[in-house]
Amino acid sequence: MRKNTAKIKNETKAKEYRRKLSIRKKVVGSAEAPRLCVTKTNKHLRVQAIDDVKSATIFSVQTYGKAKVADHANAEGAKKVGAAVAATLKKNNLSKAVFDRSGKQYTGVIKALADSIRENGIQI
Repeated sequence: MRKNTAKIKNETKAKEYRRKLSIRKKVVGSAEAPRLCVTKTNKHLRVQAIDDVKSATIFSVQTYGKAKVADHANAEGAKKVGAAVAATLKKNNLSKAVFDRSGKQYTGVIKALADSIRENGIQI
């Protein structure tokens, strides 16, 4: 997974990759507290609940595809996605999770998503 950051020409992407590696050193999901891995693009937002012990994805919620929850990856869409993630975690009898922002800065959409998950009763 480790890539030489000198090969990444875009400075913003290099910083994001460096943050991603430092986060993944510390964050590990388990069956009791899965890792909520957030993938954000300009158009879409996806959250996967991952059990790192089994190396398996438990479920995913996104803003695209057949089972989409919201239309856009803005703050309102992030709140809807966060509520859907919390509801699915509660349905699976999970009350704790570990938040993995994948190198993205904790502002805007990422912050709205995390706050929405917390407001719906999941401990991050």
